[in-house]
Amino acid sequence: MKWKPHGKSATVFDKPSMHGYISRMVPGSEREPKGCEGKRRDADVMEPIILLIEDDASICDMTKMNLNMNGFRQVYCAADGEEGLALAARLVPDLILLDVMLPGIDGLTVCRNLKNNAALKEIPVIMLTAKGEENDIVLGLEMGADDYITKPYSSKVLAARIAVQLRKKHSAGRRSPETIELGALSINPATFSAELGGVPLVLTADEFKTLVLLASNPGRVFTRNQIIHAVKGENYPVTLRAIDMHMVNLRRKLGAWADRIETIRGIGYRIAEE
Repeated sequence: MKWKPHGKSATVFDKPSMHGYISRMVPGSEREPKGCEGKRRDADVMEPIILLIEDDASICDMTKMNLNMNGFRQVYCAADGEEGLALAARLVPDLILLDVMLPGIDGLTVCRNLKNNAALKEIPVIMLTAKGEENDIVLGLEMGADDYITKPYSSKVLAARIAVQLRKKHSAGRRSPETIELGALSINPATFSAELGGVPLVLTADEFKTLVLLASNPGRVFTRNQIIHAVKGENYPVTLRAIDMHMVNLRRKLGAWADRIETIRGIGYRIAEE
């Protein structure tokens, strides 16, 4: 299906047709996607664009309606991976909701293609997965997905997760890279130092790198392989069990603050947001 812009109004996709979805206009929109390929927009000034890549028309309809009700009015749908990649290049959306099980190009391949595209790689991607698809979740995160949510999902939870990713994207360019502050924890990557409540932490090089990785991305889940690659580099011979022991040692040094480090069963680790 070839997507075509309609004047200066945004288009969302409502009812299923032989091409996937029938489009309709969103009243009051002044978004003009034509000619915006590869260009970022100022999310402070314009409403965020959300691209949903989902082959189930009923799920797309319901998700679009719920997002509209939660204040996200610029919602676009693509019925398969190929159309999704084409729309992503045309719109350069502020966030992408990506179903894993897609006809043709599957969701994991779409995610990899997005993250390998210089113009699109910074767009947050939230994967939509069926329960029990732990392997797909791990693969998706390792390909660069920023978050995941399992079906069926609450519309309020989805809206909240979208808002979190948009806030992170908005603040990424404004945060000082010199220090990382998370409550009582303060990390200075430049001086290779960390303090907890003003008391210096004695960490190994690997523990420090792990803490920087997690603390730089609160709320984001990192798989064990991602932690290994970040700390030791690609193809380093270490078992996943060794990473678990590594996390035990790091938590021990962080004391009560270690409760902020969450284990995501079957996936990996993250630092909880404040």
